[in-house]
Amino acid sequence: MERKMRNREGLHAAWEAFIVLLVCINLALILFDSLFVLAPINDALATLAPSAHRFYDTQIHAHFIVIDLAFVAIFVLDVLLGWAVAIGERRYARWYYYPFAHWYDVLGCIPLSGFRWLRALRIAVLAIRLQRLGLIDMRRWALYGFFNRYYQLLLEELSDRVMVKLFTRLQQEIGTSDDLAQRLLQDVVKPRRERLLDDLSRRLQGMIEAGYRDHRGSIEGYVSTLIHQALADNTEMRNLRRLPLGGRVADTLDGALTDIAARLLQGAIGGMQSTQFQTLARGLSEQFFDAWLYQDENTDMALEELLVDIIEVLKQQIFDRRWSRFVGPNPPSAPPL
Repeated sequence: MERKMRNREGLHAAWEAFIVLLVCINLALILFDSLFVLAPINDALATLAPSAHRFYDTQIHAHFIVIDLAFVAIFVLDVLLGWAVAIGERRYARWYYYPFAHWYDVLGCIPLSGFRWLRALRIAVLAIRLQRLGLIDMRRWALYGFFNRYYQLLLEELSDRVMVKLFTRLQQEIGTSDDLAQRLLQDVVKPRRERLLDDLSRRLQGMIEAGYRDHRGSIEGYVSTLIHQALADNTEMRNLRRLPLGGRVADTLDGALTDIAARLLQGAIGGMQSTQFQTLARGLSEQFFDAWLYQDENTDMALEELLVDIIEVLKQQIFDRRWSRFVGPNPPSAPPL
C-alpha cells in the first residue's frame, strides 16, 4: 500500500513538473512580451538581432493572445483533471471542495495580468510534493530558513496581539463583574472541597511527622528545657529541695516528667495513623478551609486585584517578544548523535 501511494505521488509530481514547466514558459513569455512593447528595448532588439525581432514580432507578439489562451486551455484542463482525480481519490470531504483548496489554480486560469502570476504558486506546490516524497529537503535551503524565520516572527506578532487583546478583555470583565470571587469559590473551589480537605489533612499529618523526625532532638531538648524551667520556678519544688533528700526527689521528679513528655511526643507522633488523629486533622482542615472561604467586600476586592495583577504580569511577559530569536543569527546546529 505504501509503495502504491508513493507511485501515485510520483505520478502527481511528474504531472506537476510538466505543468510547472509550462507555467515557467508562459510567465517568461508574458514577461518578455511586456518588455518587448517598451520602445528602448524594442529598438535595441531590432538593432542587435533584426531577424529574431522580426520573427517574434510577426509570429509571437502578433498572436500573443491566442498563444496565451492555448496555455490557459491547458491550465483549465489541468484543473478539471485534478478535480476529477481528487474526487476519485476521495481527497476531500465534499466533491466541490477542490476549487476552494486550489483557488490559485482556478484564478490563474483567468487571462488577466493580475491573475496570471498566481500560476507561479504551482512551483511551491511541486516543491511541497517533492518534499513529501523525500526527493528534496527544503529545510536545508537558505531561502527556506530566511522565509521561515520571518514567518515565525509574523505568527508570534499576530498571536501576541490576540492574546493581549484577550487578556485586556478579561481584565475589563473582572473589573466590571460584581460576583467574580463568589463564582470562583462556588464553581471552582467548593466542588473540589473533599479532595482539597483530604489533601490538607494529609499534608498536615506529613508535615508534623517530617518535622518531628528531622528535629526530634531539638524538640525534645526544648520540651526538657521548659520542664526544667517550670520546676525551677515552682515554689513547692524550691521548698522540697530545702528538705533532707529533697534535692534528689526533685531531680528524680524532673527526670520522670521529662521522660513522660518525650514518651507522650513519641506516642502522639506514632499514633497519627489512628482514626482519632485523622478525625482531628480532618476537623482542623475543615476549619481552615471554611476560614479561607469566608468572604466579605474586602476579600472579594483583594481577589479581583490579585487576578488583574496576575494577568498584567502575563501581558508584560507577552510584550517581551525576544525579537532576537527570529531576526538574529541562527543558532548552531546540534552535532549528530
